[in-house]
Amino acid sequence: MLKNRLTELLRIKYPIIQAPMAGGVTTSDLVAEASNHGGLGSIGAGYLSPVQLRNQIHELKTKTTNPFSVNLFVPPNVINMKENEIIKANQLLQPIREQFQLSDVTSDIPNLADIMKTFEEQIKVVIEEEVPICSFTFGIPTTEIIMELKQYNTILIGTATTVTEAIELEKVGMDVIVVQGCEAGGHRGNFIKSGEESLIGLMSLIPQVVDQISIPVIAAGGIMDGRGLMGSLCLGAKGVQMGTAFLTCEESGAHRLHKEAILQSNEEQAVLTRAFSGKWARGIHNKFISEMKDYEEQFPEFPVQNTLTQSIRKAASKQYNKEYMSLWAGQSARLARNETVESLITRVIKEASKIIEETKAW
Repeated sequence: MLKNRLTELLRIKYPIIQAPMAGGVTTSDLVAEASNHGGLGSIGAGYLSPVQLRNQIHELKTKTTNPFSVNLFVPPNVINMKENEIIKANQLLQPIREQFQLSDVTSDIPNLADIMKTFEEQIKVVIEEEVPICSFTFGIPTTEIIMELKQYNTILIGTATTVTEAIELEKVGMDVIVVQGCEAGGHRGNFIKSGEESLIGLMSLIPQVVDQISIPVIAAGGIMDGRGLMGSLCLGAKGVQMGTAFLTCEESGAHRLHKEAILQSNEEQAVLTRAFSGKWARGIHNKFISEMKDYEEQFPEFPVQNTLTQSIRKAASKQYNKEYMSLWAGQSARLARNETVESLITRVIKEASKIIEETKAW
């Protein structure tokens, strides 16, 4: 049951994908260890420059000979530059900037042309470095990009939060789809309807997607152990993508306070907010989320708000102030452990195997 169409396609031993968490979490050691111990390691390259991406791929190739993937953010069709929203956001953020002794108001707002250029250069790196698998979040790449990647036999993975999104991803030629339940930590991968309209629980989402598409499905959202893996497989998924479980691993590049916040939290503390980035995301509740809750609907959309809060998040991280850090985490935080990647994967497979044996005795 643990070897199937997905493991064969991705050339992995176990149907476990280490989630591609952007922002420095997916170190080369984390990715390599995931791939070396039977899963699929993933570089979260959303915020990496093409040069940084190439360098990490080179480093990763010295640590593993097994398949790994690169995940990219699909650029938005437009960037809504509403001056009144930016002014309001800066007014709300200014007291916090002053608290961290950040004098300059961010003025370098993302330019869509530059974002698209970076994305195209990232694609070029993936092709030139012969990365076997490329996954996408926040949308669908252009037909030209999809066709170009397919010419080089790159396996393509899309991210969906609804059945409609999954159907659209299959239509354009994706080989695999990650279905992201509302339990998932970090940013929502929705791209057709708003984040609030795309909050379907994973247990409901998996079978509905599986019944509508013919390509393999990977389940994501709140999966932390062998029970989550087997439950997802029984509902029709061919594998699972685990984020929070890998984030607290020793090889993860997450800030120490981020790991501690997850390990000390419960399911009630993992809340949705768009105050940090302008896009709905799930993380551990803190002072920043609380202070901005009444205003988050007014903030500019991603990536504008993300840029406006960047200096605050960086300063908070450097000053070890978790109250103003984005502590992304899923709803199954109670199940998180501080362990090595090898220990995590070994444990999950052992738990899954035990369930399989117990099921045979029924």
